[in-house]
Amino acid sequence: MKHMPHLLGERATQPGAGREVHGEPGEPTGPGAAKPMSRRGCGSALAAIAATAAATAAAPWPARAQNAPVSKPPAPPPALGAADLERLAQQVFAAERAFARSMAERDHAAFVRHLAEPTLFFAGRQVLRGAAEVAAGWKRFYEGDRAPFSWEPDQVEVLADGTLALSTGPVRDPAGKVVARFNSIWRQEAPGQWRVVFDKGSPPDPEPR
Repeated sequence: MKHMPHLLGERATQPGAGREVHGEPGEPTGPGAAKPMSRRGCGSALAAIAATAAATAAAPWPARAQNAPVSKPPAPPPALGAADLERLAQQVFAAERAFARSMAERDHAAFVRHLAEPTLFFAGRQVLRGAAEVAAGWKRFYEGDRAPFSWEPDQVEVLADGTLALSTGPVRDPAGKVVARFNSIWRQEAPGQWRVVFDKGSPPDPEPR
């Protein structure tokens, strides 16, 4: 996060061949009466059903599922060229600088306008979820005439499909000392319109030796 406090810190019955079984007492007889299947015919039908079931079970899965519809994953968006990616990176640089300017100018409303609705900000071990919660959690940093910290981007990387971008850079205290590094994920919500969806701070880069 850009703020310091925590950064420092898924029947049909088959006809049987053979002789009929004459009706037992109580069974319907005469013209129109249903004729029971012969025992031999019944046995043949059961054997056929069993053989079919066994063949189906033994068949490999594709043979059993050959008529099942197969869903294909959607095709990924086409990758952008180097020139387009650089253009988008410059858009994110500009958005991040405007985001930082909201702190310097003590403009909390401008800060809020840069937040995506489902945004998630880390504050040490605490997580602020959603634009409303982040706005409320950051309100205190916009109180008073002097900004408690500042930040600026020094690197932006954009996904090949142009949907998300990482922005990172140093966080400074009022005296200008680097005290942390911010890491923000920006999402392009409309052509040229980027908003923050994730923000998490980290310790500053080690001093060069």
